[in-house]
Amino acid sequence: MKKNECILKQSWLKSVAVLIAMFLVSIQQVSAENYPYRSDYLWLTVPNHADWLYQTGEKAKVEVTFLRYGIPQDVELTYEIGPDELPATTKGKVLLKNGRATIDMGTLKTPGFLDLRLTAMVDGSKAQHHVKVGFSPEKLQPYTQNPADFDDFWKAAIAEARKTPVSVDCEPAPEYSNNKVDAFLLKIRTDRRHSIYGYLLKPKSGSGKYPVVMTPPGAGIKTIKNVTPEYTEQGMIRLMIEIHGLHPKISDKEFQEISTAFSDGNGYLENGLDQRDNYYMKHVYVACVRAIDYLTSLPEWDGKNVFVQGGSQGGALSLITAALDSRVTACVANHPALSDMAGYAEKGRTGGYPHFNRQVGMLTPEKIKNLAYYDVVNFARRIQCPVYLTWGYNDDVCPPTTSYIVWNQITAPKEALLTPINEHWTTGETNRKQVSWLKNHIK
Repeated sequence: MKKNECILKQSWLKSVAVLIAMFLVSIQQVSAENYPYRSDYLWLTVPNHADWLYQTGEKAKVEVTFLRYGIPQDVELTYEIGPDELPATTKGKVLLKNGRATIDMGTLKTPGFLDLRLTAMVDGSKAQHHVKVGFSPEKLQPYTQNPADFDDFWKAAIAEARKTPVSVDCEPAPEYSNNKVDAFLLKIRTDRRHSIYGYLLKPKSGSGKYPVVMTPPGAGIKTIKNVTPEYTEQGMIRLMIEIHGLHPKISDKEFQEISTAFSDGNGYLENGLDQRDNYYMKHVYVACVRAIDYLTSLPEWDGKNVFVQGGSQGGALSLITAALDSRVTACVANHPALSDMAGYAEKGRTGGYPHFNRQVGMLTPEKIKNLAYYDVVNFARRIQCPVYLTWGYNDDVCPPTTSYIVWNQITAPKEALLTPINEHWTTGETNRKQVSWLKNHIK
């Protein structure tokens, strides 16, 4: 269906006022964003389609406004236009008049996103910004193939892990407890070789039956941070896990040594990819299922509701767990990583985090074949429970191209919250909506 070409007709001053108001609200909620807090510079980029989406073949135009100290700047902008996460195909310059100009981004003949990358020089200082618009993204399909033995592979992996009973070491975590929540630090044995740590938060009454929600972590070698009570205060048992077997109270020195051993943080995503059965993420995916094994063994579980929720790598792991474990009854995910990771192998095509195209020797035919067993797109098409997915268009970590590809594979009941201006973050309001969405899916 052709998108309504809704060209904004408000006056420039009204547009600026509205967007500045949005900015003032947003800076109270996030710390890494398009319009940085306490910056001298403010960029306003308004595509001529209100939803930032176009059909293939339609031309996109963006009105750009650049201010310093809130004052429009008549400076020369340099710009580049290129496909999502790929090198520029067009470069140019434009002189701002009254602080603004309109840039024609052109179009795409095939589904995808274009990125307008802007640079201004003011008194020797560089200010940069970017904005992405989509072309028929609902038609995006994955590069990644669906292995014929995918289901058998994961069924066998989980069965092997379950030969080792889940065992748990538990100690109180009063630093995360309050008058509504009891918190505990757990060490969970997930197979014969691996364990993970997690913080378990239970409603304080202790006498009821509750839904359970498992929250896996974002990418990186890191311990569990930002342990928050909101899910538990809303009547859910929540388990927040890490995936590397790192005690949350490990010393800074030990943590740095471990992180360095894994190429300063994300080297584990390359580890063992030459052999399908030895890839590091195999035991991670299985560990998420074992975490559900543990949660559903709790006497306080209501026997019906099992939720997964996370963002970035945690969003990927949430979708993966929902596909692997039929006990999961609802899934919430933000901007999922690990999605169509091999996409870059095709010239001119965008792939997903961790962007293996930026590393020599990662997208070999054998590794591409192995990645297919670990890519979110192949799990997404197997999900049967309701899914709530959120992503932003300006995300350069988990690009909108691959988020749409994941979305397009999901045939289960699904809802999307699209936040075009968002980069790799969500607001407090979005997070609260996700809690409410899960509450509404309690059976």
